Amino acid sequence: MQTYDVLVAGDYCLDLIFTGLPELPRLGAEVIGAGFEMLPGGAYNAVAALHRLGLRVGWAGDFGNDDFSRFVLAAAASEGLDQALFVHHDRPLRKVTVALSYPDDRAFVAFYDPDPPLPAVMRALAAVRAKALYVPGLYAGALLEGAARLARGRGLRLAMDGNASEGRTLAEPAIRRALSLLDVFLPNAAEACQMAQVREVVPACRLLAETCRLVVIKDGPNGALACRQGEILRDPALPIQPLDTTGAGDCFNAGFLCAWLEGQDLPTCLRWGNIVGGLSTLGHGGTGQRVTRAEVGALLAQGTTTA
Repeated sequence: MQTYDVLVAGDYCLDLIFTGLPELPRLGAEVIGAGFEMLPGGAYNAVAALHRLGLRVGWAGDFGNDDFSRFVLAAAASEGLDQALFVHHDRPLRKVTVALSYPDDRAFVAFYDPDPPLPAVMRALAAVRAKALYVPGLYAGALLEGAARLARGRGLRLAMDGNASEGRTLAEPAIRRALSLLDVFLPNAAEACQMAQVREVVPACRLLAETCRLVVIKDGPNGALACRQGEILRDPALPIQPLDTTGAGDCFNAGFLCAWLEGQDLPTCLRWGNIVGGLSTLGHGGTGQRVTRAEVGALLAQGTTTA
């Protein structure tokens, strides 16, 4: 039976990243960027970041017979990612995002073909051993609850990102149920405030933590904060000038999870997240800048966050 540190359940995406934009697009006008990259994204960002930090990563991903799928599969092979849990479908399974990237934020336009009825992770959970199941987006409902039962039965801890939470709030029983199943929930500040229906990140963190045992919020240039048993902890962002913030949240999650699974204390886990997420912004996309365990260790040893 295959054994991993982390089992990642999530879709690939092909990211078309435009940078150096002078303004936001407007109807009837053309905005020309100074830079462009085509990179694998979605779950790929966290998988590659975890892999580069030295973890054994099993990615339960679904792929089609389309050019987008083939591009990401080629990138996965070049990166040296484990492909044993990939499920291939004889139909298009296109997942594409246009990212308009600015130094401190970004906007997206996306298209996704319908998912297969049974996602790859449901097969993987019955066939592998792992320390944790990581879901790189907000999910709720029967499939998540079934996956959570399988994961718990096999001794996996559960972590989930807050991506795609727009319109979802704590007022929904399904959302509260989903968060209650998790060991850690990792939204960004906008997602957390939307879900908690408040304007400030600290109240949002406290409200989410009433349902989930550990909430970690990524707050961009303000760093990150966490709430556990009513206590708020903060950690500052790296003092760097970002080139592209696309995928930085995924890389933060990878850094945090790496330290968390190794039993580090919560302040150290936040520091790992901010270092990995911060350094990732020095390249394009979530994987344009390779961040290694050695780099993280060097910054931790220096006792400084200067990159």
